Amino acid sequence: MNIIEVLKETFASSGFAALTWREGVMIIVSFVLIYLAIVKQFEPLLLLPIAFGMLLTNLPLADLMYDATANGGAFYESGVLWNMYMGVKSSLFPCLIFLGIGTMTDFGPLLANPTSLFLGAAAQLGIYIAFIVANLLGIFTPEQCAAIAIIGGADGPTAIFLTSKIAPELLGPIAVAAYSYMALIPLIQPPIMRLLTTKKEREVRMDQLRTVSKVERVVFPIAVTVICVLMLPSVAPLIGLLMLGNLFKESGVVGRLSDTAQNGMMNVVTIMLGVTVGATAKGGTFLQIQTLAIIALGLTAFAFSTAGGVLFGKIMYAVSGGKVNPLIGSAGVSAVPMAARVSQVEGQKANPTNFLLMHAMGPNVAGVIGSAVAAGFLLLLFG
Repeated sequence: MNIIEVLKETFASSGFAALTWREGVMIIVSFVLIYLAIVKQFEPLLLLPIAFGMLLTNLPLADLMYDATANGGAFYESGVLWNMYMGVKSSLFPCLIFLGIGTMTDFGPLLANPTSLFLGAAAQLGIYIAFIVANLLGIFTPEQCAAIAIIGGADGPTAIFLTSKIAPELLGPIAVAAYSYMALIPLIQPPIMRLLTTKKEREVRMDQLRTVSKVERVVFPIAVTVICVLMLPSVAPLIGLLMLGNLFKESGVVGRLSDTAQNGMMNVVTIMLGVTVGATAKGGTFLQIQTLAIIALGLTAFAFSTAGGVLFGKIMYAVSGGKVNPLIGSAGVSAVPMAARVSQVEGQKANPTNFLLMHAMGPNVAGVIGSAVAAGFLLLLFG
């Protein structure tokens, strides 16, 4: 046996020989994201599974995202990540994520300061700006424009839910963009916040919020469900499970269910959703002009959403006579609690005695409701 020939055949049948430049680029991108997750600790719970899923799907011949049903095979013959991905395509994972988020969300700051709703609404500006810009480009259908625009809500589950309904062909790049920008909030938001505010505005200390009663906390998720679902029935899966999770938490009578939803279930679904979202970023299909446009539009949407919240915060600063710190407006995007933490950090940089976290949580949780309602509205128009 010729050892040289054996080595040649082994190499020819290996992934090294099948590796293309596009897959090589995506592998390098995955390394960068892994670095940001582990070394810089940019939301590692999201970024690390996404990055590793991106790495796995770009290793040639592994076929982890192989769809056997497309070639007449049985579903169980498909790649393991493809079968997990069905939870994303069916909207099951996004809805379960919303259930878990509900059990971890404290709507107390919003109830204590209802004007936070306006900040949450203003921070959806990027959704509508991105929709207009995407339409002007002329390379996307109206349905695709709507799906791209929802990235501006900074809500990965909502982006997946809407895209799977109206533009499933764009689910991969939109999901990767939405979750990547959520994870990179500490990099994206601060420059915009500092650009749009003065040092005097950033130094503002806000009064302590009032105490919210248990009755208010229990009635709120029920009332929001009834009002939102009657207004926009299409948003029922997201709002319904979000508020069910919150009712688990606030009722105080189903501790086991609340604990399971926010810990065991949430962790399992986050792993599967993160890895499979990353696995959609395959070099052969991901590195295209259309995909790069989606990434750029997503960043535009995110920037305008942050700006919209901060600018409305400046209006509230003026109306209140300088009692509202505009930085909390940036938390109106629905990345909970990441955006609120960024407001806290930036506030303390300007004034070390500043404690904006609870004030920022009001618009932050309002943004969750706002992005879900925006998705329901777009689904009503284009679904």
